[in-house]
Amino acid sequence: MKTFINKIFFDKTDNTLIQLFRYTFVGGFAFLVDFGLLTFCKEILDLHLLVSTTIGFTAGLIVNYIISIFWVFTKSKYKNKKIEFLIFSIVGIVGLGLTNLFMWVFTDIVGIHYMISKVITTILVYLWNFFGRKYTLFSK
Repeated sequence: MKTFINKIFFDKTDNTLIQLFRYTFVGGFAFLVDFGLLTFCKEILDLHLLVSTTIGFTAGLIVNYIISIFWVFTKSKYKNKKIEFLIFSIVGIVGLGLTNLFMWVFTDIVGIHYMISKVITTILVYLWNFFGRKYTLFSK
């Protein structure tokens, strides 16, 4: 049992399913940062929805990168961390564009409450971010 737990949580791995499992935890934590800042900026600071979404998403991106490079994706194609972060960020910026697009469509066009829109959007962008990062940065 200890070996299974080590394999899932502690050992370095290239196994996509284990990485996806770990990325779910990382993404969940980054989502809490993102969602918390979105709510704070929108409800407390009364900022525009898309500004609040961008602030939350950016903070979540930084948290996601830091944890991902140490726990999820331990083998990068790039030795230069600046290049790695740039590409990681580009995938995230595309994700931000998708996030803002989906938030606008679900909230303003479809009429769903922004918090529910955020949950739906997060699932869609989560899949984009994982596979985009895995195959541009962290696969052989």
